[in-house]
Amino acid sequence: MRLFLMLCFTLIVGVAQAQSVKKKKSSDSPRKSDNTLEPYYPKKDYQPSRKKSSKRKDEGPTYDSEQEYYARREQMEKTKRHNEKMMEKPQYSDPSYFGHKRPPKKRSARKMKFCKECGIRH
Repeated sequence: MRLFLMLCFTLIVGVAQAQSVKKKKSSDSPRKSDNTLEPYYPKKDYQPSRKKSSKRKDEGPTYDSEQEYYARREQMEKTKRHNEKMMEKPQYSDPSYFGHKRPPKKRSARKMKFCKECGIRH
């Protein structure tokens, strides 16, 4: 009886220890399977970048960058004016449109339909 209990105990401990031991991955080998839960970070050799010598000592704004700035600014003002003109349309300014492009039809109370766009019966 003792022999049987010792054998069972040894077997249980052996199985538990075998499950708890993980195999170590070698850092040189590439990733073998895509189904692992652990992330794969490729090893990269980073080298310091060489500093490029600059002939110009003054790195301030240039004439071209100033012209690009004014061009962007003008384009933005043009876009704002266009948006303001669009907002003057009755679709946006008249409350009877309820956000529709055209005003909804006026139906009698028994024929009213639920509108999916604005959530009102009309």
